Amino acid sequence: MNTLRLSRLMSLRGLCSRREADRLITAGQVRVDGRLVTELGTKVSEHCDITLNSGALRRQRQLITVLLNKPVGYVSGQAERGYRAAASLITGRNHWSRDRSRIRFEPSQRNNLAPAGRLDIDSQGLLVLTQDGRVARRLIGPDTEVEKEYLVRVRGRVEPEKLERLRHGMMLDGRRLQRARVEQINPDQLRMVLIEGRKRQIRRMCEQVALTVTGLKRVRIGQIVLGGLPEGKWRYLRRGEQP
Repeated sequence: MNTLRLSRLMSLRGLCSRREADRLITAGQVRVDGRLVTELGTKVSEHCDITLNSGALRRQRQLITVLLNKPVGYVSGQAERGYRAAASLITGRNHWSRDRSRIRFEPSQRNNLAPAGRLDIDSQGLLVLTQDGRVARRLIGPDTEVEKEYLVRVRGRVEPEKLERLRHGMMLDGRRLQRARVEQINPDQLRMVLIEGRKRQIRRMCEQVALTVTGLKRVRIGQIVLGGLPEGKWRYLRRGEQP
């Protein structure tokens, strides 16, 4: 019988993040096959039944996820090299007035709010920040196939051969990239849809075909679209929206 750490199995099943699982276990809010488990590191059968107590379910419903139109010049994660973190924009003043979620902003909601994926300091557009490990796993987990769509402004000659190379057959850091959807919108702009999220991937891909990226904007992650969200503003991910 294969066994796994309970916290890891909870994460694999999408119940919560491993960190959140550890917190729920020590708080006495997790049962395995009807038995309360409170000891960290407990190993269980990979086929066991895991249930969360009502308190854990209630807390999960209170976790928030926000969508930010990140401007250029902000870093996705922790502040660095004198640049501000994108999370610093999550304030009452920057809350989009057309947000239809009906969730009331509280400064405490910024606690444990982390980016689900990166967006380079020189790039702008849709950035997801969440308290919910389930959302993060769906977007950036090791087995995710969520699409990310970008509008890319470039300098250089855009030719059919270059577009074909961008779509498939490229190597980065000794590893072959997954296929991408790439189309030319106008003489200096491309639309690129990726599944991967390697560091500065689009800029490095374009460099390989003698194109220089002069502007990059993420407009979609999975089914979530940037839409009319203004630059520097944010809104809540509404219940029913699927990341």
